[in-house]
Amino acid sequence: MRSVSVTMNITLDGAVQGLGRPDEDTRGGFPHGGWGNRYQDEVLGREMARGMNQPGDMLFGRRTWEDFIGAWAGRDDGNPFTAHLDAATKYVASTTLENADAWQNSILLPGDAVSSVARLKAEPGRDLAIVGSAALVRSLHAAGLVDRYTLVIHPLTLGVGARLFDGPAPLTEFALTRSVATTKGVLIAYYERV
Repeated sequence: MRSVSVTMNITLDGAVQGLGRPDEDTRGGFPHGGWGNRYQDEVLGREMARGMNQPGDMLFGRRTWEDFIGAWAGRDDGNPFTAHLDAATKYVASTTLENADAWQNSILLPGDAVSSVARLKAEPGRDLAIVGSAALVRSLHAAGLVDRYTLVIHPLTLGVGARLFDGPAPLTEFALTRSVATTKGVLIAYYERV
């Protein structure tokens, strides 16, 4: 059986929207895109690389998968994240995509995401990692399918924006297994389901 791990950048008030670029996710008139850039440092880069070095497959919601194609697919800049993302098997949960041919090694999981991921998780294979994809994470968490979280907690509040846990979620306990503070005040907290 595979496990599902989530890595999510989040503010102190729980916002997860538009971390990387001003135009990344402006839904709902979100005005703070790119809020995470000022918190990049060597410690954060090292911890994210540590996660990328773990063997496994990736799991995306449609919107994040499409965004990652524009940001990462086929870049020829020597960035190790590019090589990892291009080579990884990428499962895409979507009810609207007809295929996942736009990025190599991508496989479409059509229909209901919870059912598709539950079937995939029950099969033998490599563990599944999710980066972003907050709507997908919410639905998988509500179904009890998330085994681990890496929360990259940024020292700011935005007051607006999509939240990681927005709406009903079941009581679920996690144990803190490790934490790292960066030089810019970001706390990287690793949690595993109890």
